[in-house]
Amino acid sequence: MKNDDWPRNYRKDTLLTHLGRHPEAHHGAVNPPVYHASTILSANMAEWEAKRAPGRRFDVVRYGLLGTPTTFALEEAVAAIEGGYRAMLMSSGLAAVTAPLQACLKNGDHLLMVDSVYGPARNFCDKVLTRCGIETTYYDPLIGEGIARLIRPNTRVVYVESPGSLTFEVQDVPAIAAAAHAAGAKVLMDNTWASPWLFPSFERGVDVSIHAATKYIVGHSDVMLGAVITTKEMYEPVRTMTADIGHCAGPDDVYLALRGLRTLSVRLERHQKNALTVARWLQTRPEVARVLYPALPEDPGYALWQRDFFGASGLFGMVLKPASRKAVYAMIDALDLFGIGASWGGFESLIQPTSPARIRSATHWEPEGPTLRLHIGLEDPQDLIEDLDRGFHALRTTLG
Repeated sequence: MKNDDWPRNYRKDTLLTHLGRHPEAHHGAVNPPVYHASTILSANMAEWEAKRAPGRRFDVVRYGLLGTPTTFALEEAVAAIEGGYRAMLMSSGLAAVTAPLQACLKNGDHLLMVDSVYGPARNFCDKVLTRCGIETTYYDPLIGEGIARLIRPNTRVVYVESPGSLTFEVQDVPAIAAAAHAAGAKVLMDNTWASPWLFPSFERGVDVSIHAATKYIVGHSDVMLGAVITTKEMYEPVRTMTADIGHCAGPDDVYLALRGLRTLSVRLERHQKNALTVARWLQTRPEVARVLYPALPEDPGYALWQRDFFGASGLFGMVLKPASRKAVYAMIDALDLFGIGASWGGFESLIQPTSPARIRSATHWEPEGPTLRLHIGLEDPQDLIEDLDRGFHALRTTLG
C-alpha cells in the first residue's frame, strides 16, 4: 500500500513498520536502498533551476549533503512517530544538540539550561556559546512552572532533558513549556532516553526534539547518528543552520538506523521489562542506597513519568552505600555480562561509574555513596541479576 493512501487511524506499531519505505519508488524493494551520492545530476537547466527554487532547498535530491532518498526515508519515519513536522539527520548526537542551539541563539541572547544536562552539552555552552556572547544560566531540573522567575527579556531558549543525564530527574515539561512560550522563548528537549517512541514531545509543548540516534533508534551499538525533529515553525531555521555548518549523516549509518527503527517498539518493551526486574532486585540489596529509575513507584519522578511518558527505557542509575573506589572498581571488574563503556541503547548491558556532583552548578547533588549508571540490555534478566550478585560479592570482599 502506498503511504499516501494510508488512513490516519493506523496505530503506532503499524506506522513504525511502514513509514518511510515507499517500495513503489524503488522497484518494489522492501527497504529503501543505500544511496552513496555527492554529485546529483540534473537533466537540463530547467531542472537545475527548479531544484534551487525558494522553498525547495530541502525537499528535493540535489546534493548529497542535503539528503538522498535514504536520508529522507529515516527523516520521514522518525518525525511522524514523534508527531513532529519534519526531521533532519547529522553525524552524532552531540551535533544534534549543538546545531539547534546555534540556530536559535545569537550574540546577546540568554539560554536557560537544565542542570542535569548531558555533560558534552554543558561543555558546549560553557566553552563555545560563551565565546559567541551567549549567556547560559543553569536551573534546577525540578523547577517546573517556577522557570518563569528565571526568564529574562533576552531569554530565547529553555533547554530540557527528561529524565536528566546520570541523575534521572523527571522534568515537568508541559509546565516549563507553557512558561517559556508565554515569554516568547522556544523549548528544546533532549529526548534520547525515551526515544521518539515513549515521549510525545510536541504534544507536551516542545519546539525542537533532539536525539542521539546512536542509542535506541539504531539499537545495535555500531553507528554514530543524530536526529532533530521540529515543529513547522522551527524547521526552516534549524534545517538551514545544519546545512550552513555542513552537518549530514553517512548513507550506511542511515540505512542501519532504518533497520534498527523497525524493531524500536519491541526492543524498548523488552528493555523496560528487564530493567524493572533488575531495578526491583537492586532495591532489595543491602549495598544499594537507592535506585534512580522513574518507572519505579518509589522514585520521586514517578508521577510525572506516569503522566507524560508511554513507557521507560533500559537506562537508570543507582547510588551505593558508602564504599571505596577500590571496592566499586572490584565490583565492576567482577562482572561478566555488563560491559564497561560509554553510550547505551544497544542490545547489550553496560555499567560505568558516574560523578554527577562534579558538574552540577545550580543544584546540590550529594549522594549517600558512589553512583553507577546501568544500561539493561536484552539478556535474560536473571542472568544479569546473578552477574550483579557476583559483583556485590566482590565489593563486600574488598571492603572487608
